[in-house]
Amino acid sequence: MAEAPKVCIDVSFGQALRFWLRLGFISFGGPAGQIALMHEELVVRRRWISERRFLHALNYCMLLPGPEAQQLATYLGWLMHRTWGGVVAGVLFVLPSLFILVALSWVYLRFGQVPAVAAVLWGLKPAVVALVVQAAWRLGSRTLRHPLLAGIAVLSFVLIAGPGLGFPWIVLGAALAGMAGARWVPGVFVGPSPASAQQAAAQASAEQPTVAGQAVNSAWIDDGTPTPPHARFSRARLVRVVLVCLALGGAAAAGLALAMGPQSAYLAMARFFTQAALVTFGGAYAVLPYVVQGAVEQHGWLSTAQMMDGLALGETTPGPLIMVVAFVGFLGGWQQSLLGPDALAAAGVLGACVATFFTFLPSFLFILAGGPLVEATRGRSGFTAPLTAISAAVVGVIASLGLFFAVHTVWPRGFGQAIDLPALMLAVGATAALLRWKLSPVKVLAACALAGWVLKGL
Repeated sequence: MAEAPKVCIDVSFGQALRFWLRLGFISFGGPAGQIALMHEELVVRRRWISERRFLHALNYCMLLPGPEAQQLATYLGWLMHRTWGGVVAGVLFVLPSLFILVALSWVYLRFGQVPAVAAVLWGLKPAVVALVVQAAWRLGSRTLRHPLLAGIAVLSFVLIAGPGLGFPWIVLGAALAGMAGARWVPGVFVGPSPASAQQAAAQASAEQPTVAGQAVNSAWIDDGTPTPPHARFSRARLVRVVLVCLALGGAAAAGLALAMGPQSAYLAMARFFTQAALVTFGGAYAVLPYVVQGAVEQHGWLSTAQMMDGLALGETTPGPLIMVVAFVGFLGGWQQSLLGPDALAAAGVLGACVATFFTFLPSFLFILAGGPLVEATRGRSGFTAPLTAISAAVVGVIASLGLFFAVHTVWPRGFGQAIDLPALMLAVGATAALLRWKLSPVKVLAACALAGWVLKGL
């Protein structure tokens, strides 16, 4: 028998703190699973917030660059308990994943060359190819509903896979195409966006909560609950939030420059991950090509094979998948001995913290500064054309990433050399398991890791 929803009269900051801490340790399953978990806990079971208020916040977060699940947690924490509520919710959503990935990164660098561990990592690479293919398929099936949108996806694939055009330029070009499309062919670009599609699915699947056979019609923050004073728009508050976030980022960057020098790799990480945070439309898989371009090809903080290993580790930990940036920062600090040869672990930890801080700081700015504006627009519909075009372009970008990873997995010695047939078969099997049999990513990763241990380790 399903547990009856709890009817909330008031939610204390301590109650919310305990919930956000627990959520940080159990938020597996990527953005879809994390959003579904928050919906089940906050809307259905605890009744802290109503369905419509939850979905209104979700739609805003899906329009933003950055990890939408973490931003949604930040938004809901802010709506319930002011600025500190949002900060606590957002930080606790990320912190457990940071600790776990730092530990896994240390194990990876210390023991990654042990034959058994290397065999497991070999088995994970085909699974990563399958996960990227699944991400492109899922987004494409929702987004590419017209030949024009499919054309944008193909063009973005060609531009990033061929001449290697930077991801920010592709996002900008797609946004401009969406704005033009909204004027000339509005039926294509101003249709159901991924956000509205997810809203419709959530509304269709949500069940009306009951207690003792009676419908629960109210939540702590309900449809008709007035916007709390702290969530009302104020120019003074907007300026204050923007200045505080800029000051935090500037102080951290200045501290790195003073301690390490203006040419420090840590300062380069700060700039790079801030830029990455501003172009992550479409989720973590969309920004991975940008990270590969910068962290692997431009800065040389890690190799392509290590990037694939990091993505596999990120899939097995709670928190947003974009936390793979902590792995990138850790390897960059360690492998370049940024604090000297006797402090490799400390250099890695600092790199992971720098990557995480500068990746997520813009998300807090977007939520804490934009939240009051969003609360003022409840009941209104926004413009979806740029988002629709960007989503179409992201499909092509993710597909190019899948091709990039596949080439490095199937031809480990270079394209045109001997094919790694077991890796190819494992990638095909993992893709079928995800797309046809709908197995969870964690199960597929575990199966591929076991296969790698059997095929290579023994």
